[in-house]
Amino acid sequence: MRQILMKGRSIIFIAFLLVIWEVIIRLANIPQWLLPAPSAIAVEGIHSLQTFMPHVLATIQLALLGLVIGIVCGLSVAVLLHRSATMRAFVYPILIVSQNVPVLVLAPLLIIWFGFGLLPKLIIICLVCFFPIVIAAMDGFRQTSPELKHYFAMIGATKRQTFWKLEWPFAYPSIFSGIKIAATYSVMGAVIAEWLGAKKGIGVYMTLAQSSFRTDRVFVAIFAIVLLSLLLFSSIRLLEKLLVKGRGSHAEHSRHI
Repeated sequence: MRQILMKGRSIIFIAFLLVIWEVIIRLANIPQWLLPAPSAIAVEGIHSLQTFMPHVLATIQLALLGLVIGIVCGLSVAVLLHRSATMRAFVYPILIVSQNVPVLVLAPLLIIWFGFGLLPKLIIICLVCFFPIVIAAMDGFRQTSPELKHYFAMIGATKRQTFWKLEWPFAYPSIFSGIKIAATYSVMGAVIAEWLGAKKGIGVYMTLAQSSFRTDRVFVAIFAIVLLSLLLFSSIRLLEKLLVKGRGSHAEHSRHI
């Protein structure tokens, strides 16, 4: 009930901001090409829905594919670094330093190396999603209870068994936190990738709208990006509740036994 009330307050606050925005535009007579009113954006969104949807679907496909690759790569590297202290000592500092290089700086190089096809776009999304997943997963592995590790060692479990039976399940909440952050980044990464050269996508739609001074269409694209990010975040949060709660209830049942 409390969560419903909090969500209701958030919706009311957002609606209040939109009303203030609408009133200011009307009272100040701001031109639509400079800053359109929310009502004008909504009307344009409805009118251009048929032409806009193919762009949205293209961005969803690109974002999901890049996110899946980012999750696989991120978790694989996190497991490798956690299991190997030598690799962690060499690679972890490089990961930290790499985050100081903006993705947009790498974009021209990726185009030179790989052309204008799908590969450079997926690399961009993967780079955006990769880091939060690696860091979150490694933190989750490190936070495993030392008492439980000691217990596993006492019963003769190998390092591999300790990792897959204890550390991996224990890190579920941290892993999902990283994936939720990466999911919101994946849509942004897909739009940035589409700016580099694509036939369809929200990034392409924004570029065409900007070149023709259709600010209302730019805002339609911005709101679509926000909604897609929220939808991906909510989907992964639902999956997290199903998996993590199931694991928690199983653990609780085991303790009572």
